Amino acid sequence: MSDSDPSPTFAEFVDLWNKEQNLKTPDHHKTIAAWLSGCWGGHDRELLLMAFRNSGKSTMVGLFCAWLYVQNPNLRIMVLAADLSLARKMTRNVKRIIERHPACAGLKPKNRDQWASDQFTVERDAELRDPSMLAKGITANVTGSRADVVICDDVEVPNTCDTPQKREDLRDRLDEIDYVLVPGGLQLYVGTPHTYYTIYANSPRRDVGEEVVYLEGFHRLVIPILDAHGRSAWPDRFPEKKIAAIKRRSGPNKFLSQMMLEAVNIADGRLDPDLMVPYAHELEYSERNGEAVLSLNGHRLVSASAWWDPSFGAPERGDASVVACVFTSDDGTYWLHRVRYMTHDPATVGEVSEAQQLCGQAVEFVRELHLPSVNLETNGLGRFLPALLRRELEDRGVACTVLEQYSTVQKDRRILEAFDAPLAAGRLRVHETVLKTPFLAEMREWRPGAKAHDDGLDAVAGCLLSEPVRLPRNPNALAKARRPGWGGGGTAFKARTDFDL
Repeated sequence: MSDSDPSPTFAEFVDLWNKEQNLKTPDHHKTIAAWLSGCWGGHDRELLLMAFRNSGKSTMVGLFCAWLYVQNPNLRIMVLAADLSLARKMTRNVKRIIERHPACAGLKPKNRDQWASDQFTVERDAELRDPSMLAKGITANVTGSRADVVICDDVEVPNTCDTPQKREDLRDRLDEIDYVLVPGGLQLYVGTPHTYYTIYANSPRRDVGEEVVYLEGFHRLVIPILDAHGRSAWPDRFPEKKIAAIKRRSGPNKFLSQMMLEAVNIADGRLDPDLMVPYAHELEYSERNGEAVLSLNGHRLVSASAWWDPSFGAPERGDASVVACVFTSDDGTYWLHRVRYMTHDPATVGEVSEAQQLCGQAVEFVRELHLPSVNLETNGLGRFLPALLRRELEDRGVACTVLEQYSTVQKDRRILEAFDAPLAAGRLRVHETVLKTPFLAEMREWRPGAKAHDDGLDAVAGCLLSEPVRLPRNPNALAKARRPGWGGGGTAFKARTDFDL
């Protein structure tokens, strides 16, 4: 722009964009805008921005990148994210701003081949080998690239930090930025912590030999959802009730991590079986007015999740072969009704194989509890069982769907995420028969990373994390399947009429 038409400040740039979108600029966005422009003008070149999930921090960083091009179209910006698809989201955001923001007039290139999804080049004077903006996944090869600004947007996610090896690999990849960034260039990290050993930590983790934090010397702006007085950072979008609902659904650990930006030690989330509420009631099945109804302790059950984590179940040795069942009632309560540790009889293996014995026990488990489906973990031994289990169900006349599940999530993380929220909310009930199994001891002795029995925990975690299955209420609708559905849902009725329209 000319001297008579000076470019806007970043705060003005953000306000103008929001007016074009018929939006107001929330206070925390004004804080971010003032911080980014102040750091840029003050030549702070190592920055860390942490703000709560869905705070619009990536939108603000996208606006900042577009504003930088208004200041200097010759800048080269590289966006690094946990994978390429995440990095492309940032480039698409910046492209959209350049196309629509009044202050960006003249920046969009005339050639369409300079306007790709993972990289683009604005109209500029300099003849440079690198594009104006380039998107890369953290595992991509960046050798030979040069950038004036590197945006590390959500490089730390569970898939890049849930094991010590992944955390080490992430740091090695990020160290490569030193060879990409030109002298005096800007490096900006944007994200939320996903582990106690986060790259965003503000104190060294001496238990793993860390003497200084990874981002030592970086200028930080941290905006949690609640301030020191318990007030919402964005009351229009996150009022008190909504924040309470997020905390209830996500559980205390995830809320502290993603909304309060605290690096939580996973070991602090150990499972407390005393938070479960015992009960002794059994299932009650009835049919009323053509509807199948399953209830428990006066509560109508609307869904069920069953999970089988198989092994050969040799008596007194090896992993246990565990099948578990969790019901959900109409008030949102979880009922952990059965956990069965199955074993085979070595003396009868010559007549009935180990796998067939276990499948037979699983079928009886399904029959007793009126289960519409069962999830079968197919890691390891489980990959051979689905066909055999389906055949056993068919031979015994039990209508049940077998859902094959291949687990790729680290077991410690899966167990903690499954139990954290329902335990904290007091929503997990447990039948007294479950308390007499090894499941209770597994809960008390469980520690992340420790080598202890957790087969029952793993099966119940699968139940809690799997999608509940609901079936039609009308028992006649499932007569051919030999078993009515009790889980709710409407059915169709075709009426005969004696008149013409």
